[in-house]
Amino acid sequence: MIATLGLTFLRRPHGAVWAADLLRIVTLVSVPVAAVGWGAVAFAVMALALLGAVVPRMLGLRPTFDAAVVLLSLVAAWSSMLDWYTTVFLWDKVVHVILVGLLAGLLYVIASDAGVIASAPRAGVLLSALVALAAGMAIGSVWEIGEWLGHNFVDETIVVGYDDTIGDLAADGAGALLAGFALPWLSRDRRVVRPGHAAQGVGARREGTSALHTQG
Repeated sequence: MIATLGLTFLRRPHGAVWAADLLRIVTLVSVPVAAVGWGAVAFAVMALALLGAVVPRMLGLRPTFDAAVVLLSLVAAWSSMLDWYTTVFLWDKVVHVILVGLLAGLLYVIASDAGVIASAPRAGVLLSALVALAAGMAIGSVWEIGEWLGHNFVDETIVVGYDDTIGDLAADGAGALLAGFALPWLSRDRRVVRPGHAAQGVGARREGTSALHTQG
């Protein structure tokens, strides 16, 4: 798995990957813009979005999955800087449902590549959904802890509270469960670059129901 990450990231784009790469460029440009226009906290938030832009390409996810993760990471970061979470009704919950669902699917793919769990097509819809649900709740818990730390030690304007936390975690679980049901499809049609395999100039090959060793 580790040996393929760099090569897969550097592979030549194809089809809808161009759209995801364009979003990656927008995210990269947004980092200094956030730092200059909104300060250190915004820079940290946008840096996390940049991480969300890089990892999907390293994993060679199917283009729609890839682009969705990059787009929602970027939207979530800008929503924080533009105060949409507090000014747009239910926007916070919408982002939690979609973004955490996608991130839970991403975490599942990483775990399957590492051999921790069977790939989603092999595991089946029910097991994939349950594991994604657990992953989503874990991601949501870390998110809420981060918000609490940010509120208490960095910026008091970060919204925290019991009702907000419970609502966010419920949205996280719902999104992760929905993504889990879609994982057998989302985790297919990957393009992973292996050392010694030549295609598209950098050794890319299409991943279908089988991949590195466990993923679909």
